[in-house]
Amino acid sequence: MAVAIRLSRGGAKKRPYYRIVVTDVRSPRDGKYLEQVGTYNPVLAKEDENRVKLIEDRVRYWIGVGAQPTDRVARLLDKAGIKERAATNNPNQAEPGKKAKERAEDRATKLREAEEAAAEAAAAKQAVSAEAPAEGAEEPAAETPQVESAETPAEG
Repeated sequence: MAVAIRLSRGGAKKRPYYRIVVTDVRSPRDGKYLEQVGTYNPVLAKEDENRVKLIEDRVRYWIGVGAQPTDRVARLLDKAGIKERAATNNPNQAEPGKKAKERAEDRATKLREAEEAAAEAAAAKQAVSAEAPAEGAEEPAAETPQVESAETPAEG
């Protein structure tokens, strides 16, 4: 029979309280268990001594017999110094997903295009402003003389 050390939930809605139990792996989470070896109250502060209570000699016995703790229980046992847990390594943990990468690439492309367009506009504006003073320096702009009409109203 495969045996596991896992959490069995109790407590009210939004007020969890767990028993650390030794049970057959096929039994339901809150079902029948072989032995209760501790409690875990996640509502309490992390520094509180009543957050995790373990019966160490029973936990050591069950581990010696071959009981496998779940990940959360293994963390609790590691913190209590009963069973050392190897650190997990997930190098892709903070890496964004496929769609997020595509969106970032699209944003980068649009930003790059906008910067290129702005640079071209600035270059064109600079070229126009460089030509304008050169033309104005050659010849001052002449005003067109207004010619008075030759016809005068008839006096009568």
